[in-house]
Amino acid sequence: MEAFRKNLIELRKLNHLTQRQMAERLGIAQPSYIRYENGKAEPTLENLVKIADIFDVSIDSLCGRKEY
Repeated sequence: MEAFRKNLIELRKLNHLTQRQMAERLGIAQPSYIRYENGKAEPTLENLVKIADIFDVSIDSLCGRKEY
């Protein structure tokens, strides 16, 4: 979960998106999105897929898994 949290923050900043913009793209409340970045909540599978699509990355790389 720590790798996901760090990657999420890094990707959001690299793409010049605010937490509010991410929440809007995911269709969730901003406090819910902030909990993802704080590591206090995990996204649903549906939102995990949406996040990967927003940043055009694989779910594996988003979650910090090494590609073999």
